[in-house]
Amino acid sequence: MKLLNIVSSGYRATLEEQDDTVVWITHCLRNAGADVDLLLQDAAVNYPVRDQSVKPIAIGGRGQSHAPDVHGQISDFVGNGSSSVYVVEEDLVDRGIDPRRLLQEVEVVARGELPKLLSRYHQVWHW
Repeated sequence: MKLLNIVSSGYRATLEEQDDTVVWITHCLRNAGADVDLLLQDAAVNYPVRDQSVKPIAIGGRGQSHAPDVHGQISDFVGNGSSSVYVVEEDLVDRGIDPRRLLQEVEVVARGELPKLLSRYHQVWHW
């Protein structure tokens, strides 16, 4: 069974955790043997941009010294070549992100191509 996880809300819960919960569960599913891919859209298209980092912050005197590394999560996810990561081209354009700044393993798809992409999966989970 092929599964596609769609992530739209970028940096959800990353103040409490050091990773994106949907990307984390996608890793877990793949490591458990699932055939799972990721589609990043809306604010989440920033995840696979190379050479970025988040600096630690302090809120109300409490420091968060382990900043989120969602880029690293995406890099690890595509690193072994068994899963695919897609980003929506129009969402990159809306945010001024040059596709050449993305990890080379990430595939850019136009919004009009999404029905064809989605049809390749048995289940699509949109978070």
